[in-house]
Amino acid sequence: MRRSSLVRLVALALIWGSSFLWIKLALRSLSPDEIVVVRLALGALVLYAFLKARGERLPSGANVWAHLVIAALFANVIPFALFAYGERQVDSAVAGILNATTPLWTVLVAIAARQEKRPTPAKLAGIVVGFAGTVVIFSPWRHASQVMSWGGLACLVAGACYGFTFVYMVRFLTGRGLSPLRLAAGQLLAGTVIAALVLPLLGAPVPHLRADALIAAAILGTMGTGVAYRINYRLLVDEGASATSIVTYLMPIVSVVLGAAALGELIPLNVIIGMLMVLAGVALARRRATLLQNTR
Repeated sequence: MRRSSLVRLVALALIWGSSFLWIKLALRSLSPDEIVVVRLALGALVLYAFLKARGERLPSGANVWAHLVIAALFANVIPFALFAYGERQVDSAVAGILNATTPLWTVLVAIAARQEKRPTPAKLAGIVVGFAGTVVIFSPWRHASQVMSWGGLACLVAGACYGFTFVYMVRFLTGRGLSPLRLAAGQLLAGTVIAALVLPLLGAPVPHLRADALIAAAILGTMGTGVAYRINYRLLVDEGASATSIVTYLMPIVSVVLGAAALGELIPLNVIIGMLMVLAGVALARRRATLLQNTR
């Protein structure tokens, strides 16, 4: 993995690592469906502003937009809604560990679609160690009832959706010669339209507006969606689906460090051990990518 890609991976983890917190706060005022619409609309607006500033245009062509609609549906609309609904029943920590199944789903889908070869022992070890580290950090046995709830199932399905779309985007969108910015802006715009059309059919109640919830929704939309998806597409173009999906292993570390730095929370021993395991898993996966580059 290139050094620039590693920097982007860390930046993406920093942004997405706080997403579950922003969702929890936004739920104080907005319904899950409203969060999806606001998040996508703000993200699309941010990326469209970037497009205008760089003199670029949205993608064109019915075929490209058909794939963008599918990507938006399974990478944005459905998982965003599932996580928002899921976090009504489960803690953000539980949502985080179920989200960490994304790299496992990504590898399985990539192999099934014959987009990637069967993982080597080194790559597989990195994935397993990284996921095990996430499990140690969150200790899901302390929240067993939540993991087995409908909210837990919703978060698990959302993680599977992410795994599918990492592979889908690489196969059908990143090889078209379009910049990551154009692809990300088009995807979020398509997602905004889909969510906005569905919202009235769900009969969402009038929100009880709170300043903290609105600020959280704004951050979730501009940074957690707009800026994050621009970085995400750049990584997909440069490194592929499996390498990019490893970001979900770094997200728990970000959450823990933010909690300790901003809120003075103590970091238990199991969390420290889990963080070291996650970093070891990412290092294994990155070492594999480096070896591949050196043999070309």
